[in-house]
Amino acid sequence: MISYEKEYDNVLDELQDRGYFDNTTDEAALRELLAAGPVTFYIGFDATADSLTVGHFIQIMVMMRMQAYGHRPVALLGGGTTMIGDPSGRSDMRKVMSEEQIDHNAERFYEQLSRFIDFNDDRALVLNNKDWLLNLNFLQFMREVGVHFNVGEMIKKDAYRKRLETGGLTFFEFAYMLLQSYDFLELYRRVGCRLQLGGSDQWANIIGGADLIRKVEGEQAFGMTFKLLTTADGVKMGKSMKGAVWLDKEKTSPYDLYQYMRNVDDRDVQKFLLQLTFLPKQRCIELGSATDERINEGKEILAYEVTRLVHGEEEADKARETARALFGAGQDEANMPTAEVAIDGDSIGLLNLLTAAGLTASNGEARRLIQQGGIAIDDEKITDVGLEIPKERLEQGITVKKGKKVYLRVTGK
Repeated sequence: MISYEKEYDNVLDELQDRGYFDNTTDEAALRELLAAGPVTFYIGFDATADSLTVGHFIQIMVMMRMQAYGHRPVALLGGGTTMIGDPSGRSDMRKVMSEEQIDHNAERFYEQLSRFIDFNDDRALVLNNKDWLLNLNFLQFMREVGVHFNVGEMIKKDAYRKRLETGGLTFFEFAYMLLQSYDFLELYRRVGCRLQLGGSDQWANIIGGADLIRKVEGEQAFGMTFKLLTTADGVKMGKSMKGAVWLDKEKTSPYDLYQYMRNVDDRDVQKFLLQLTFLPKQRCIELGSATDERINEGKEILAYEVTRLVHGEEEADKARETARALFGAGQDEANMPTAEVAIDGDSIGLLNLLTAAGLTASNGEARRLIQQGGIAIDDEKITDVGLEIPKERLEQGITVKKGKKVYLRVTGK
């Protein structure tokens, strides 16, 4: 398990100081609760895929920090709620998944979470809400839970209001808030859970659960949200030209994860060091506040630390060595790093190729680089931002030069 030297007496101070904290139901009372002794808290993970993503890593970091301060995490796998799907942030209904696929995904989530969270000796729990949701009696549920939810208030929440404005909301999805609120009630009853954590897009669902515990049990429960992991451009982090950036190394290799983090915008370096690593706060600020080429040291350390946390020191070392070879290999093909990109059709645009290969963080950066004369293919400088590379040529492989020192052998499939 990861260990680090805590810099605060109360974990709430650390979450606030490092930029995680967004909102809470009662900050003064929560601070007192966290200072009084171990608190059981939970974060839910709907099993919509067979791997967690970089987008989930912010939640994992919060869980690790909370556990380091002596609090007990509950990783709640959404074997039941995934059968509906959270409408928050969605413009359409999620694809309905089979129970078998959801169970498989939930098992994979637990395997991945176990690399970060210590589940030994009751220090953390993993539960699955299918255990209490799949066999619910509808009438009993509506009598116990549904009676406490006002429809007029619910449809004012962003999660529902936006869907109603953009084409409608099924009753199927409308029930999600009730189910997540019931999860909090069940965890309070089963394991004494007093606190639910989640991204800022979960605020409505979280306060729904805290209110339900107050109404049914007459006890105070707490909710706290943290900011979503977004880039300086306001885009949700965790997407690349190849798709989602996964924590499963078979889906996103350690090298690709390293390169993804290495290519973040300069403006994001300090924030990501603070939130995605355990480096001391002052060191994060020092590395992330550089305004010249020294920012690259911060990017390299960020990439190494995230890759080390996710895949271990050995894989992080190899990724860093490969990346350094890419940035200084020269034209010796025997030592030159390679990248394989997927081609959908007879060709791929150069902008897409550069980003998919990890040479640029976005198509916008690729366009600027080409316009500035910073890209050459097989020793020929490229100035056409609309250039299409034929599939046949990529199958044989091309050498892409970025700037003066960066070489990469790129092949297509």
